[in-house]
Formats: sequence, C-alpha cells, structure tokens
Amino acid sequence: MTKKNNFFKSICMICAICFIALVSAPLITLAIPATQTLSTLQIIPTSQPLEKEPPPMETANPNTNLTEPTTNNKPEYDQFTFSERQERNLPTILPVTEPYYGDKVIYLTFDDGPDLENTPLILDILKENNIKATFFVLGTEVKKYPDLLKRVYDEGHAIGNHSYNHIYRDLYQSEHTYIEQLHHNDDIIKSIINVRPHISRAPGGSAGNFTKAYWNILKQQGYIEVGWNISSGDASHAKAEQLLNNIIQQTEKNTFLWSHAILLMHDGKGHSETVKALPRIIKFYKEKGFTFQIINSKTPSAW
Repeated sequence: MTKKNNFFKSICMICAICFIALVSAPLITLAIPATQTLSTLQIIPTSQPLEKEPPPMETANPNTNLTEPTTNNKPEYDQFTFSERQERNLPTILPVTEPYYGDKVIYLTFDDGPDLENTPLILDILKENNIKATFFVLGTEVKKYPDLLKRVYDEGHAIGNHSYNHIYRDLYQSEHTYIEQLHHNDDIIKSIINVRPHISRAPGGSAGNFTKAYWNILKQQGYIEVGWNISSGDASHAKAEQLLNNIIQQTEKNTFLWSHAILLMHDGKGHSETVKALPRIIKFYKEKGFTFQIINSKTPSAW
C-alpha cells in the first residue's frame, strides 16, 4: 500500500513539473525579444519635450551693400571711412552708375554750415514745403553744432563733405592736403551720425583749384565731387530780392540745365538773406513744374 502511495505521489510530482514547464515556456520565449527591443530604443521621459536641433547661427556679412552706393534720390553714405575700408581690404572705388536726366529737376544745395541761426530756419522752410536738400558741411562748424548735423540727417536731407576748415592755403597745397581735410571731416561726421558721406564739394569749386591728381585721388578713394550750374550769388552782400532775380534769370536762360539744375546757396554764418529768399525760390521752381531731388550717385555732372 505504501509503495502505491509513493508511486502516485511521484506521478503527481512529474505532472506538476510538466504543467509548470508548459505554462512558463511561452512567457520566457516572449520575454527575450521584448528585452532586446527595449535595449535598442532611446527612452524619453514624457515630462521633457524632445529637443530640436538648434538652427544654424546667422552671421552678419560686414560687406553687405557697402560697395554699392545708395541711389533712388537718397543720400550717399558709407558705413566705413576710407582708412577703415583699407584695413578690411574692401573696395574703395565706387561702381559706375548711369546718370539720371529728368524733365525738370532742381537740386537745392547749401554750403558752409551748419549754422546756429540760418540752418534751423532753412530746415523749417524745407519741412513746411515737404522737400529735401543737400548740405555740404564744414568740419569746424559740425564740431560746434553736432545736434544740427544730426537734425539734417534725421530729416532725410543729404550731407556732403565740404572740407574741414575751408581755408584755401591749407586745402590746396596739394591733392594730399586736400584729401586729408576730407578724411578729418569724415571722422567728425561719422562720430555724430555713424556714417560718412561719399559726396563732396570743393570750397570755391574745382575749377582753378584741381589738377588731374586731385580728380584721380578722389576717384580712388570713393568720393563724388559735386559742382553747381546755377548760383544764387549769395556769397556777395546781395539782398533777398536780388538773389531771387539771379536764380530766375539763370534758370530761364539756360533751359538745357533743367534736366539737372544744381543750385548753389549757403547756410553758413552771415547768409540771412538766403533764408529770406528761400520760400520764394521754392515757389518759383514749383510754379515752373520742377521736382526737388537730393544729390546722389545718379546726379549728373553739373556741366
């Protein structure tokens, strides 16, 4: 009897082991690939978003639009002075542009400022008439009235280099003494408005003062020399009425200049008669159907 019981227990034990083996086998088989799959995945916590690859950094191009002049009747300025262009191995010669000849175009220009009395009044008159002009400034005066230069610039007028001190014996010793004064003035202008002008005008004009060497160095260093073809005559002691008559006579006589009439006036000290005449000068050109432009690289040579 005891032997039968022991036999029965052995049979039950064997059956139990087989049953456990059969039930456990699928779980073991399934667990192996699951473990392998998880080991090859990157587990990212749901509490932290997936980081995106940062966009490439944009680097500023210091040469963008620096070698080409601003046109479309806007002032000519450069972010760099001549010496700064040299240091950066940037071009200094301006590209050639096609001159613009309009139907009736007048360029109002003022020399020898800024002046504490005359320049603000002229700016007010221009603003009232919604027109722009070009101011050829002296370094000595810019140093005195930097806020006036900034106002000229902020109100959208063109600024030109008219040398540092306007003293002929200093300026016209040679092309090198002349260009040194332009550089000095550029530095002063840039310290106030953060740019320097490309356009310049020789005190007293280029005729009789410039040799070929002057023209060559101006070209090599990226300056645009700007003359005039109509003079108000305000360098004399003429009164406002006479200034107006001077301008009317020259304009009506030289109609071939109407495509690029460049009028010389002054806003420096002692030119209050120019201020008095300016509203009627503007009225004259408006009644004749002229448009008012600012000197730029497309402005034709005066003659």
